[in-house]
Amino acid sequence: MLKLRYKYIVLIYVLIFSLINSCGTKKNQSKQPDISKYALDTSKRIEINDTLFFKGKSSLRKNKHEQWELVAFGNPLDLGNTIGELSKELIVKQEDIFFTKVKELVPSKFKQNLLNSFLANYTRKIDSYIKDEYKAEIYGISKYNSDKYNYIAQKYTRVLYLHSAHDIGHAFQDLALVGCTSFASWGDNTEDGNLLIGRNFDFYAGDDFAEEKVISFIYPEKGYKFMSVSWAGMIGVMSGMNDQGLTVTINAGKSDIPFIAKTPISLVAREIVQYASNIEEAIKIAKQKEVFVSESIMVGSANDNKAILIEISPDKFDVFEIENSSQLICSNHFQSEAYKNDKKNIKHIEESHSKYRYDRMKELLKETDKLNPEKAVSILRNRNGINNTNIGFGNEKALNQLLAHHGIVFQPQKKMVWVSSNPYQLGEFVAFQLDSVFNNYNRKTITLSLPNDLIEKDSFLDSMEYKNYEKYRIEKKNIETSVTENYSISKERLNLFKPLNPDSWDVYFLVGKYYYQHKFYKEALIEFEKALSKEITTVIDKEEVESYIKKAKRKLNDS
Repeated sequence: MLKLRYKYIVLIYVLIFSLINSCGTKKNQSKQPDISKYALDTSKRIEINDTLFFKGKSSLRKNKHEQWELVAFGNPLDLGNTIGELSKELIVKQEDIFFTKVKELVPSKFKQNLLNSFLANYTRKIDSYIKDEYKAEIYGISKYNSDKYNYIAQKYTRVLYLHSAHDIGHAFQDLALVGCTSFASWGDNTEDGNLLIGRNFDFYAGDDFAEEKVISFIYPEKGYKFMSVSWAGMIGVMSGMNDQGLTVTINAGKSDIPFIAKTPISLVAREIVQYASNIEEAIKIAKQKEVFVSESIMVGSANDNKAILIEISPDKFDVFEIENSSQLICSNHFQSEAYKNDKKNIKHIEESHSKYRYDRMKELLKETDKLNPEKAVSILRNRNGINNTNIGFGNEKALNQLLAHHGIVFQPQKKMVWVSSNPYQLGEFVAFQLDSVFNNYNRKTITLSLPNDLIEKDSFLDSMEYKNYEKYRIEKKNIETSVTENYSISKERLNLFKPLNPDSWDVYFLVGKYYYQHKFYKEALIEFEKALSKEITTVIDKEEVESYIKKAKRKLNDS
């Protein structure tokens, strides 16, 4: 069985590939934005070495924690052009990873073309919902994408639609969501009484995709200076903070499938972090947007010293905050009054792992006295289930699912941010202070981070359990392939696989499926029942395990 997370990514690739590879889209490329009003800095990139580049006042450097630090200035077109020229090798690499994954996951031409006609029509108006300045910025970046994919679509069209990959995959799947978790504490719940925010961005598109994290420090022509964490070529914001101490993070929710693609949610978050200085201004921006997915946007504000959730979907909008409380938790379900009776949201709470992670977060925050950044990082790295039970490494019910693109902690009043380094959120959390970065950007040959404020790597990285988990991930793919392609592997190999992640239900279910496929029904039943005794991720997964148990018993009774 493909994990739901894996199905989610497969679907994103199917939809995006179908979208940009469709005849309808090829015939109707997105119209080039009007760039005539923007001046362009024609200075060339200066390459010091393969990890340090300059272009005018802008720069790109790689720190010793393998994070890229990008500093970029300019009007929308110039900003995009500068980002593109500084990071062109990274942009090409990310696009290669994406389309290589497309071919790997979706080799069937039939599947690639299945939704072509519909999606070409579905996305026909998407650029009319995107601000002109962001289209100009995307256009500036797109010049640096590879020519080798022009047979699919021209560069600007490809980059424009790839900015809505999250939204398109989210809108057209009803299986699962990326399992992001975030929290905010202030007042009596933090060490200094000031706001503190932590979040895991559990977007997984393969290990290679998360390898080159980009921490961007942007000086836009209009609005506030801001930082965000993403990947090369992405101008949208998943996790970010501006120089006013306003933070934005996004968590996916549930809603009905919309009829047409509208504003990508990461660009809504981008506009908030670029133009809002407080919660009221953030709400005003979000309220004006037409989106095509459901999302919880956590907004934290130094000026308000609190955080709220903007819960936005194609047909509903509400703001959630708990009165007389100095703590806020967000997973992947809605909490506001507007969604109280929403059937999709209710079903998602009942069947997914969102409520479990919410309860686990609540439990950990209750156990943690007076949060500080180190304690917040410890919570983000927690791998256990409710009541501290062992639920297997990589379980989507854990806050730390060992797949995060990044973990991040904000202290808005101090304009401090800590960003995780690889792998997942287990590496060092590297500290940046926004005033220091924005006032000292010309320190071009050294890191912009604050080495003395580094939060050390998780000791789990040096454990045998971690080494076994990495072996488990490799062997799991091999066994999944054997099940898919129906070839034999030894029983000894299967027995060596199980101890690599012994508390995971998925281990035993996968081995059981192998045995069932090869008609070893007694062995299969033992493994399925073992899987059922573990903490299974979702109701759908549990029902599938129970179904296999029934089928295995029937096979044994018939023999």
